[in-house]
Amino acid sequence: MNTETKFTPQVSPGRITSVDFFRGFTMFLLAGEATELYSILLKSNNGFFHFIGNQLHHHEWHGLHFWDLIQPFFMFIVGVAIPFAVANRLKKGESNRDVTLHAFKRSLLLLFFGWALYFVDAGHLVFRFQNVLAQLSVTYIVAFLIRNKSFRFQIIFTLVILLLIDLAYRFFPVEGFNNPWVNFQNLGAWFNNKIEGVQKASEWATLNFVSTTAHTVWGVLCGKILMSDKSSSQKIKTLVTGGVAALVIGYGLDLLNITPIIKKIATSSFVFASGGWAILVLAFCYWIIDVKKLFAKGSWFFIVVGMNSIFIYLFFSIGGANLFERIAKPFSELLFSWTGEMLTSVITSFAVWGALWYLCYWLYKNRLFIKI
Repeated sequence: MNTETKFTPQVSPGRITSVDFFRGFTMFLLAGEATELYSILLKSNNGFFHFIGNQLHHHEWHGLHFWDLIQPFFMFIVGVAIPFAVANRLKKGESNRDVTLHAFKRSLLLLFFGWALYFVDAGHLVFRFQNVLAQLSVTYIVAFLIRNKSFRFQIIFTLVILLLIDLAYRFFPVEGFNNPWVNFQNLGAWFNNKIEGVQKASEWATLNFVSTTAHTVWGVLCGKILMSDKSSSQKIKTLVTGGVAALVIGYGLDLLNITPIIKKIATSSFVFASGGWAILVLAFCYWIIDVKKLFAKGSWFFIVVGMNSIFIYLFFSIGGANLFERIAKPFSELLFSWTGEMLTSVITSFAVWGALWYLCYWLYKNRLFIKI
């Protein structure tokens, strides 16, 4: 295998490199969480590293950390990829019926794997939609089914569901659960308790799949913009305009004390703010990678992760990262214990992160793409 083949990702005709980069970069960061590196940084006495570690953890309640954007990023980029994937399947000769059946099959598999992760962790059946795969099972199929509707229809559709869920939180009439923005005292907490059959379930609302549907639908719209015949500058202008508008709405709702930004119950302001950041990051990636070609070759490092994104997510979520840690830890302690406990732990985490990346690279190099 020559150097060009080895280090340049094979992107299908019609695909846009920045889309594959965005997905791979997001999943690479998720893999980093599995190595426990972010928790190590959070415990650091160094102010800078503690700040970084704090940003790589979810905000406790009202506010927004960088890490709160990662799940929206992934749900958004899945939507961006939908128009490309559908066009590719139709180009191969598949009928609309075949494409639709595949979409429903994929949605059911996402739900199965999402619930399976809870089952493996808890040891008993748990029906939740908090993790990214379970939420995607809903948002993906909704976004797919309305993908051919007009831009206006899809924008109005997302605005309506955001308005309805916002009103539902405000006016839910059950005593003890009618404080919309108070943890464990809102509609999301009540719904969690009911479906899980407990008195106090997770603070992460299963109902989040309703409002986060907007992320995936907006992703579809952005994918269509990238596929359009518009010039690159027009595409970037449209994306930036949409991203800035979403940020203004999201942060405006929060600053005006209308609806607070709360990731754990996916408030409308959170969806707008995180969706705005997702659109702007996509626009930047498209500009830097596909237009300016400044990072086109280097993007392969993350693209190889994105090519098996669901597989690597499942792998490190069910203990793959822990397995790599058991292998790496004795060696890092033997070779680097003289640097101190914290630095040794950091080295171990980077070794695990590297192993997870190499697994993706090995699959890519051998053209093994585990997709659902």
